[in-house]
Amino acid sequence: MAMADTTKGPKLPMTAKPPERRERGGWLAKIAPGVSKLVSRRETPENLWVKDPDTGDMIYRSDLEAAMWVTPSGRHMRIGPDARMKFTFDDSKWSDIPLPGVHEDPLHFSDGKPYSERLKAARAATGEQDTMAAGYGTVQGTPCVVLVQDFAFMGGSLGMAAGEGFITAAREAVARKCPMVAYTAAGGARMQEGALSLMQMARTTLAIQELKAAQLPYIVVLTDPTTGGVTASYAMLGDIHLAEPGALIGFAGPRVIETTIREKLPEGFQRSEYLVEKGMVDRVVPRSELPEVLGALMSMLMGGRRKAA
Repeated sequence: MAMADTTKGPKLPMTAKPPERRERGGWLAKIAPGVSKLVSRRETPENLWVKDPDTGDMIYRSDLEAAMWVTPSGRHMRIGPDARMKFTFDDSKWSDIPLPGVHEDPLHFSDGKPYSERLKAARAATGEQDTMAAGYGTVQGTPCVVLVQDFAFMGGSLGMAAGEGFITAAREAVARKCPMVAYTAAGGARMQEGALSLMQMARTTLAIQELKAAQLPYIVVLTDPTTGGVTASYAMLGDIHLAEPGALIGFAGPRVIETTIREKLPEGFQRSEYLVEKGMVDRVVPRSELPEVLGALMSMLMGGRRKAA
């Protein structure tokens, strides 16, 4: 038995030709053929505007970049390593520190999608090999090593590559006899690497001890968000802890805590301003002021030892 046709609207006969495509240019092309080529429509870039997460207002991308990705409402938006380096180093100049590779997907892990494919997707989206990037330059005239954790790469998760990146940056600072600054941003340990990711908490802690043994400052800048195993290790082991305004900082997220204790958390709980009051963060610093503050702190902590090896 033939099935009934349930599609809506009339169908073209089998011999009918599809509708002809209209000539680009509309009425202008009709009255002045050829003019449309001179005034062809320009394609608008998809990323020309950025939405403010707080107000919903649309912000011109170039204006947001000029404001260091801080919206008019004061939201310090998440940025990648390249922007961090530009905003931190003098004259936006620095030398990249090559970070070592590691054995990828040692557990052959899959959570519905193979870990190897997730790595490829993250690399294609960010242009980075993993979540860590490091550079060497001067900040307000003081030589230093800067390590940046990119939340856009798999949530800034701490894995073997991130651990090796941290250790490499710390040892570079020791070799150059200069301070180290770490910008943290993470959702925790990388579950696809299992216990191997948790081992990085201990390994990075030992690298910090190498800095302390060399009497070199280690300053942490906590950015949104810094959580999980990163908070439980190198993010909270600095000589000084700075934080960007409104950054989420903690071990477990607020929703997990509320579900566990079955109570409503205080307003602003786990935000950088709240943690200053509780003594976990030394100072909240707007992004535009970070280079000046970092430079002053490093100069003071180095006690005049400004010349790098």
